[in-house]
Amino acid sequence: METVIAIAFLTILASCLGIVLAMANSKLKVFEDPRIDAVEDMLPGTNCGACGLPGCRLFAEQAAAGKVQPAECRVGGPETAAIVADYLGVDAGEIEKEVARLMCAGGSDVAIQMADYVGYPSCQSAAAVSGGNKGCRYGCIGFGDCEMVCDFDAIVMSPTRLPVIDPEKCTTCGDCIEICPKNIIELRPISQHLLVQCNSQLEGDEMLELCRVGCNACGKCVVDAAQGLLKMKNNLPVINDELIHLQKTDAIKRCPTGAIVWVEGIQFGGNQLTGKKDVVLE
Repeated sequence: METVIAIAFLTILASCLGIVLAMANSKLKVFEDPRIDAVEDMLPGTNCGACGLPGCRLFAEQAAAGKVQPAECRVGGPETAAIVADYLGVDAGEIEKEVARLMCAGGSDVAIQMADYVGYPSCQSAAAVSGGNKGCRYGCIGFGDCEMVCDFDAIVMSPTRLPVIDPEKCTTCGDCIEICPKNIIELRPISQHLLVQCNSQLEGDEMLELCRVGCNACGKCVVDAAQGLLKMKNNLPVINDELIHLQKTDAIKRCPTGAIVWVEGIQFGGNQLTGKKDVVLE
């Protein structure tokens, strides 16, 4: 008899709990827009973070809620943006393309190597050993961690061990920026043609003894550029992003080393406008 009572009690208790849970689920259930799944399927699915969000799922949620524009998915490009916008019935929006740019032109042909690194061929590993093997401690180490981490084949290493970045393939995911131990890769608007391709804080002969294409802090570019566009800071010309619309080629014409460049398309070492080439160290 006691067993029957216990079973009945547990049955009634389970039924009551089931009813309570069902009511709670009904009251507390969070509605999820069914369009989110559809938009997520339209996205590249790389979860690269180039849009500024942690992944494609969150981007789909924000797009469905009208908090981001489809064009902010840089990896998908205009085609994906148009598909998502058409599905959601919104404007695709416009966003200027950005591209990763290398702020160093000190390849192996122009920058002194102070030592031979023997070990795992990685920039991060070499940087952990006295900052790398280059005389300029600010320069590109050249083992190509950025090339290896790029999922979009936008980076190839040049014969002089500098990364060459293809702006057409670059999605601004930021992986190359994150992995670079020297912090010499930056995101720049594609319309910004004026770049300071040096990261060293040295000046004068001290700089040139280590790298022939380094900035020697002469300041000629600051004088030649539009007023306020450039200023010297830590022995380097710094560009005022708010005045970048004033950029002209005047700023690079008197640079004695080609450290400040005018870039059109793919970025290589040396001054692309004047034709100054990298000078081999003797």
